[in-house]
Amino acid sequence: MRIDLKQPILDKNDKLAAELRQRFAENHVYVVDLLASPGSGKTSTILATIEALRDEFNIAVIEGDIASSVDAEKIKSQGIAAVQINTGGACHLESAMLKRAIDVLDLERLDLIIIENVGNLVCPTDFDLGENIKVMILSVPEGHDKPLKYPGVFQIAEAVILNKVDTMPVFDFDEEAFNDSVHQLNPQAPIFRLAATKDQGVAEWADWLAERIRQA
Repeated sequence: MRIDLKQPILDKNDKLAAELRQRFAENHVYVVDLLASPGSGKTSTILATIEALRDEFNIAVIEGDIASSVDAEKIKSQGIAAVQINTGGACHLESAMLKRAIDVLDLERLDLIIIENVGNLVCPTDFDLGENIKVMILSVPEGHDKPLKYPGVFQIAEAVILNKVDTMPVFDFDEEAFNDSVHQLNPQAPIFRLAATKDQGVAEWADWLAERIRQA
């Protein structure tokens, strides 16, 4: 006898995610779910993205972490609305968690919500949050072989950010092999080369995202 516990959880999550997606659409809010490992530079990429887009769009950030509010405080210090979700050990955000954060935001005044999911390359891929797109960040120090080890996250991403490219000379990172692996898994996803803390490559990524928001 086999009991499937995962599917009922996903079914419940997806139903609420559909409701969230409808709320976002009604309020003309574009939602980006950022997936990455711890230390890949998610928060620095968000801060750089905010700086590039804040003159055109009203932005809020939802921070997902197992514990602490360090990243949310960084966002708030830039004058951006931020809501912290502490999962208490869960390795991903779920739509029920997101709904609680959304309920404290004024959607009518927002154009863009960036979700920083819990640092993990596996669990978050299964959970729909009602977002418009999922974007995956990989940093150079993590290695070029990650698409081979964690293909799922690269397959669902509508864009891939390769962060910390300024450290390329220090690490044994085969960028050609990385690009080939990503394109085999997801031929449609663009790859953006960033050094977020140095504002390198941010404009190209921000321009792409801004166009998606305008089209939506």
